[in-house]
Amino acid sequence: MLRTGLLWLSEQPRVFRFIAGVAALTDLNAAGITASLDVLGESVHNAAEAHAARDTYLETLDRIKAARADANVSLKLTQMGLDIAERLCIENLRAISAKAQAHGSFVRIDMEQSEYAERTLQLFKRTLHPEFGNTVGVVLQSYLRRTEQDVEQMIALGARVRLCKGAYQEPATVAFPDKRDVDATYVRCMERLLLRGTYPGLATHDARIIEHARTFARDKGIPPARFEFQMLYGVRRDLQLALRRQGFNVRVYVPFGTQWYPYLMRRLAERPANLAFLLGNVLRESLRRS
Repeated sequence: MLRTGLLWLSEQPRVFRFIAGVAALTDLNAAGITASLDVLGESVHNAAEAHAARDTYLETLDRIKAARADANVSLKLTQMGLDIAERLCIENLRAISAKAQAHGSFVRIDMEQSEYAERTLQLFKRTLHPEFGNTVGVVLQSYLRRTEQDVEQMIALGARVRLCKGAYQEPATVAFPDKRDVDATYVRCMERLLLRGTYPGLATHDARIIEHARTFARDKGIPPARFEFQMLYGVRRDLQLALRRQGFNVRVYVPFGTQWYPYLMRRLAERPANLAFLLGNVLRESLRRS
């Protein structure tokens, strides 16, 4: 009930201001943590909005380079105009990917609702990866029934994969409704990516799964440099720092922009306990700046 309500709220056209971005990189990098900047927003309505989103990403890549920060960017295809015209989307993606390649950076193509999964992966396999190689990577969601097959295809392609659980409301025909199945699929996919993948990003705050990854990597002789753990800005900073102290690579996703409300509601729907970590982070920041 709570998850359904939060997902409904995520779709409402309310806009709030959320301040984070390149300025957050200093603290993260100082702790040895890398970042991925995510300009919030999706499903633009016209070409002008798609171009504006593209330009924001181009500027962000320039700012990352100017700051000599250890960070990349992540984006959504609907933000680039996929729902308007695939050609428009590809043109915008090429501009961003070329900039990232010139800067020695990286672009992560986020996965959206299941209706976009096939289009996203086909565009990646047909156009982006052949043109830009591992300057670009994709996201796969373990709650989708198709994901184990997609993992094998991405491994065969040599593509960089970010594995997460998924945060959209989906029908049971395409997604596992039971958390146990989502978690079990995540672990199976994670093990395959650790064994044969190309620098996978393991996106989870689940301490049990993280411990399984650490043990599995140790037992299989997989060095920490072969993969990274990924978490959200403001969630489990204690765990992020602990993993860094243990020698693991950690990347934090930093959302910024004005359209943060849908993003926040999906994160809370994915794991309502995230609310405590997010509010705790806000309180700490307020006290630190007071």
